[in-house]
Amino acid sequence: MTETIHLLHTNDLHSHFEHWPRIRRWLKSQQKKWRSQGDTVITLDIGDAMDRMHPLTEATDGKANVALLNQVGYDAVTIGNNEGIGNSAAQLNHLYDQANFAVVLANLRSQKTQQRPHWALEAKIITTAAGTRVALFGLTAPYIDTYRPNGWALTVVQQELPKLLAKLAGKADVFVLLSHLGIDVDKWIAQHYPQVTVIIGSHTHHLLANGLKLNHSLLAAAGRYGEYVGHITLKLNQQHQVAHETAQVVKTVSLPVAASDQAEIEGYRQRGHQLLKAQVITTLPHQLAAKAKGNSALMQLALDAIAWTAGTQVAILNTGVFLASFQAGPLTADDLHTALPHAMHLLRIQLSGYDVWRLVREIEKARLFLQHYQLHGMGFRGNYFGDMVYSGLTWNPVKQTVKWHGRHLNPDKKYTLVGMDTYLYFPFFPTIEIVGETEVLFPGVLRDAIGRYLKAQNQSEVADHH
Repeated sequence: MTETIHLLHTNDLHSHFEHWPRIRRWLKSQQKKWRSQGDTVITLDIGDAMDRMHPLTEATDGKANVALLNQVGYDAVTIGNNEGIGNSAAQLNHLYDQANFAVVLANLRSQKTQQRPHWALEAKIITTAAGTRVALFGLTAPYIDTYRPNGWALTVVQQELPKLLAKLAGKADVFVLLSHLGIDVDKWIAQHYPQVTVIIGSHTHHLLANGLKLNHSLLAAAGRYGEYVGHITLKLNQQHQVAHETAQVVKTVSLPVAASDQAEIEGYRQRGHQLLKAQVITTLPHQLAAKAKGNSALMQLALDAIAWTAGTQVAILNTGVFLASFQAGPLTADDLHTALPHAMHLLRIQLSGYDVWRLVREIEKARLFLQHYQLHGMGFRGNYFGDMVYSGLTWNPVKQTVKWHGRHLNPDKKYTLVGMDTYLYFPFFPTIEIVGETEVLFPGVLRDAIGRYLKAQNQSEVADHH
């Protein structure tokens, strides 16, 4: 054995800053420890470092997260869907302006230019003191339809990886993939591309406590939310080939706490709230209370806002999106974010009259179940899905009929309504995905649509869309 390379890795931190001070100290101490012994240390983040659920991330469009990553001396990161879809193209194009690390991302390009953005490298090659060439390259989950409205063109692994490996052939000895693709895709890559030495995973929040050797590749992953940090050790021979490898994780809560940690963590939250409170959206004459069941003034405001944004006459929304009421007086971006921390985008849906009826039947069939259903992921950051509320639609349970603004549906006519993209992804309303013509609306999420609507109402610019 002639050389040891350490790969330290984080993934899917999702703005869980409560773990950050301990993670930062551990990464820096490991870097120092192994470098003092003459080893090479490479530090990597595999995406979804940011999540707009945290007020500081929301207030800074993720730039606060980049500033924290800068504290550690990462060598390279890739992006997850929270960076790629949770930001507008303009926000993403400036997210890494101050970054002191490389962003490696091979499968995202501008639709207009078909070029990679200026902030992304196809790959980064690090040459160690012993002359070993380590290629770092990244791929992110190709949500092609969701990235498209933001102006991005994504390619799938089968398209991108063979080209990339062909380009890198002969230029590197060790190939490290920063994969924001998920465990199943990682396993597929290991089976089909044995030249990839290490696949560091993320996206599906899986934990590989001791790694997984598959074919010729070592798979590693450190769970989610910074609950673990990963450490891969590669021992190389004189031919720069990996002779021995191990992967392990360290549980963050097992790491020592410093006296200043709590104040630092709380400081991030307070700073976020302060920045968001400074943005006043409107003044409300009276409280708008959130209700778990049925319509309310707050729900009607949200339904009107999404219909106005999407240019539709009908809207559907679940009560579980509201985590707090709107109080009388000034309504700030902080109030919007506290009540609606979700990463849910608006979804414009076109259906035939028959399929509108069928969708309503699906909603009614699932109604009682969904009221207490705990939904996780798919952009939803609440607890229970809640009750579905219609604006512009009426359901007659006795006659099993649906009316569109008081009129019977024409089975063959096309109708357009708006809901949330979550309804497309989760399994309860299959009509939307199977026969709906759908469009995810960008930029902005539900709270942004409500904020814009209230501002426009303030300026009396909301034309009656009915």
